[in-house]
Amino acid sequence: MRFFYFLLIGLVLSSFGLSAQETKPVMEFGSTIHDFGAIKEETGKQVYSFEFVNKGTSPIVIQNVRSSCGCTSPDWSKAPVAPGQKGFIKATFDPKNRPGPFNKSITITANTNPSISILRIKGAVTARVKTVQDSFPRLMSGLRMTSNHLPFTKVKNNEVKEAILEVYNDTDSAMTVSFRRIPAHLNIKLVPEKIAPKTRGKIIAVYDATKKNDWGFVTDYLDLLINGTFEPRNRLTISADITENFDMWSKDELSKAPKLEFEEKVFNFGELAQGEKAEHIFLMKNTGKSDLLIRKTKASCGCTAISPQSKIIKAGESTELKVVFNSRGKRGRQNKRITVITNAPTTSTVDLRVMGNVIMPKVN
Repeated sequence: MRFFYFLLIGLVLSSFGLSAQETKPVMEFGSTIHDFGAIKEETGKQVYSFEFVNKGTSPIVIQNVRSSCGCTSPDWSKAPVAPGQKGFIKATFDPKNRPGPFNKSITITANTNPSISILRIKGAVTARVKTVQDSFPRLMSGLRMTSNHLPFTKVKNNEVKEAILEVYNDTDSAMTVSFRRIPAHLNIKLVPEKIAPKTRGKIIAVYDATKKNDWGFVTDYLDLLINGTFEPRNRLTISADITENFDMWSKDELSKAPKLEFEEKVFNFGELAQGEKAEHIFLMKNTGKSDLLIRKTKASCGCTAISPQSKIIKAGESTELKVVFNSRGKRGRQNKRITVITNAPTTSTVDLRVMGNVIMPKVN
């Protein structure tokens, strides 16, 4: 008898659940996929509106609509859609800098059955023909450049490396380009020496790391003189990440090498009132078999001061790295990087973190 009693209760509860499902509104689309077909990139944004009908008995409330790509912007019916009435989900696709086929989804969250609905837009973008302005977006007194930054990326400390920057003479006259404030470790020239009107050339730079006497990410700033004349904004940035070359070390040398270890690599100062300072000691140890040399310490922000107790750490010994974060002028979440560069082959570059939250002081 008790079995039949519980069975009856279960049937009643399930019927309530089914009726609750049935009372939810239903979003019915004529189509859930739209094919834009072939689109020329230069035609700009493409828009399509998916229409739906509320087939339920209560209003549809759309809670959220999101797309699978930043190239697609959705819009939708913000007011509740009554039973029997129509609503819309509008998709705007931007083909700029997106050549080739695309297939994007639009996810709708609503008080419907089911609660999630997915639409799709697809097509293929035909890339527009690139102009000189597209290929050489940086302009300096008629000289167009792909960039005003020439990166050498990683350069070993005993390496001489070449990098090339493409340029274009966008004037109606021949052009010469010379350079000022060239450091000893750089050799730079324009090829050809004179660029004919509406033609391309190259800036060729050679970086000699043996003459730089520095470590890690470094930058140089050169003045460009176009046809012998310098304008204040005509500057070229040259960067390199100088690393120690351990390729020639023998197995015996590597087995006797220094090794850097930190007890911790992250310091969270919690919360500071703007203007306060936070200090921390990072303990660093040489667990290798020869002297550990601290080549360089560098912070990602001038707000962080670094003071190593010693620049040479004997095998098996430790030293302290004092870090002071100054919150003056800072506000909100902070995440600062400290880079320690050493002569340890396996740990030549170690990044530490100082983080926390800076709040505005209370005003009485």
